[in-house]
Amino acid sequence: MISSLLKWVLPVIAILVVAGLFTRKTFHVEAVIPAAPHEVWKILMDTEAYPDWNPVFVHVQGDYVQGGKVRNKVRDPEGKFLEMSAAVKNLTENRELRQTGGLFGVITFDHRWRLEPVQGGTKVTQHEVDRGLYLWFWNSDWIEPAYAQVLVALENRLTDTQ
Repeated sequence: MISSLLKWVLPVIAILVVAGLFTRKTFHVEAVIPAAPHEVWKILMDTEAYPDWNPVFVHVQGDYVQGGKVRNKVRDPEGKFLEMSAAVKNLTENRELRQTGGLFGVITFDHRWRLEPVQGGTKVTQHEVDRGLYLWFWNSDWIEPAYAQVLVALENRLTDTQ
């Protein structure tokens, strides 16, 4: 009995695990902010000031340093807080901040800030790829609009500090 049950259960579990590994969602927002990349970078690197301006990443514990770890406190649109640890995978001054984290197979994230000098300022991009089985159950419709709000708040912060 157990043997025949395992013949059905194990393949189903294997299929779910493989499907979870290939499940992904991509979030992408960008805006041109009328400031030089080094000015935008300065705001992004000042993690202590995030509670003053950032509506989504309301608290970052730690500093962004290559190979470092930070703890992000994120507020969703319902006002609930999510906490997650991230590893800083890439830090290219005035250009890119890349953080990754999560639990492999369940849910992982690869979040990047990219800064590109353009006519009129800096093109600021937030690009994130999430993977894992949990994506089947999690309503992530709020991510892109929230990231767009962060870009507006970032521009406002730059205006306030100039």
